[in-house]
Amino acid sequence: MATKQWVDLTEGECIADVPAVDVGEATVTVVDCSTPHRAEVYLLAPVAVDAAITGVADAACAAGVADYAGTRAGLSVTYLIDSKQDRTGAIPLPSTVICLLQSGGGEPLAGSVRR
Repeated sequence: MATKQWVDLTEGECIADVPAVDVGEATVTVVDCSTPHRAEVYLLAPVAVDAAITGVADAACAAGVADYAGTRAGLSVTYLIDSKQDRTGAIPLPSTVICLLQSGGGEPLAGSVRR
């Protein structure tokens, strides 16, 4: 178990809870995927700042589910958007959509959802 900034999450990491970024929560607790957890990072999708909106994030995350989890039923997708424009220079894709898989019923996941 380790605490880190949610903007530093990487594919395959499992987190105890999805951060409430709307109220300024900046850290997450990363846990071993074999223990109960609320979400698993399955894709980091770079996008243009102007495109870092709900529709683009939904499409980017939806496109990566099958590659990571196969056809496993009962999962739902959520995401966090890291807009790095205030921390970096002029780069072509300065935002990242951090795609997360969760249980569709709200219960903790037990084990990785990676196929």
